[in-house]
Amino acid sequence: MTTSTKHILVTGGSGFIGSHLVEQLLLQGARVVVVDDLSTGDIRNLSGAKHAAGERLHFISNTVTHAFATLNVERFDEIYHLAAAVGVRLIVDHARQSIETNILETTAAIRWAIRDRAKLLIASSSEVYGKGIRVPFSETDDVVFGPTTSSRWSYGYSKALDEFLTLAAVSESNLQTVIIRFFNTVGPRQRGDWGMVLPRFIQAALTGKPLEVHGDGSQKRCFCDVRDVAPALIQLLRSTACLGKVFNMGSDEMISMQELAERVIRVTGSVSSIQNVPHEKVFGKGFEDLQVRQPSLERIRGAIGFTPLISLDATIADIARSLGSAHTKEYAA
Repeated sequence: MTTSTKHILVTGGSGFIGSHLVEQLLLQGARVVVVDDLSTGDIRNLSGAKHAAGERLHFISNTVTHAFATLNVERFDEIYHLAAAVGVRLIVDHARQSIETNILETTAAIRWAIRDRAKLLIASSSEVYGKGIRVPFSETDDVVFGPTTSSRWSYGYSKALDEFLTLAAVSESNLQTVIIRFFNTVGPRQRGDWGMVLPRFIQAALTGKPLEVHGDGSQKRCFCDVRDVAPALIQLLRSTACLGKVFNMGSDEMISMQELAERVIRVTGSVSSIQNVPHEKVFGKGFEDLQVRQPSLERIRGAIGFTPLISLDATIADIARSLGSAHTKEYAA
């Protein structure tokens, strides 16, 4: 089957990562169905793709579970399952809903892929590493979570269960799948509504408000542009050697949150200040944050030669432009 004839389902396709993936698939000539309940996605993210692709893009406003029960005629060659609860704020405030969304929607996606004999990509998270036992985080590491009495760990538990469900289907039903653990994917269309740090910083910088850094700002993270990530997802799912495996996805270049805030101010030309706020004030008593979260990229580099190309400064500038700022400096990549 050629790329141009592929019939593809993208769950969560109107979200940040999903909409960029949809664009890539449409550019390759595929027919794409997006299923998204718009709980955190935005249909406007697909406006450009819809204009360019016309009838090759079909949108269904629904959950994956309900769509699977009603779309009995649809048969897909590939399924990219990105629908999930996202953001620390959403998870802390609505833990039960987040757990149910992650597990039930993934279960439906797995059943859909088994029924259609479709290849399935599952979006997981760096949160499955829990507290982390070593740095950088490797796909074969043991994991340590905090107690179930702390809702902060519920997302990691639920995404780990998603992986167990998927890998069980590999052994029991010959499911062809890859699992992707995302590490801080960023870029245009991402919003800070649910606690995503980079767009939250940028929005504050553009409006002259203080950039709120949680804790002392020494905690380090890695950021990878979605425009590097989206093409790699397709490549991983279509590589026979990658099927049945788990991959970290992201950059391994670390930056502290304090340094990130300073860089946002510099790139946007903002006059904003930086304000440090205790974690407890934002997320409640007992919230634990990891000091370092860095992926090992050895496996994904060996599999597809993945190397992020877009610089963090370029990403910051592009997010600022996508937010409609008149204050952004021109950035020469």
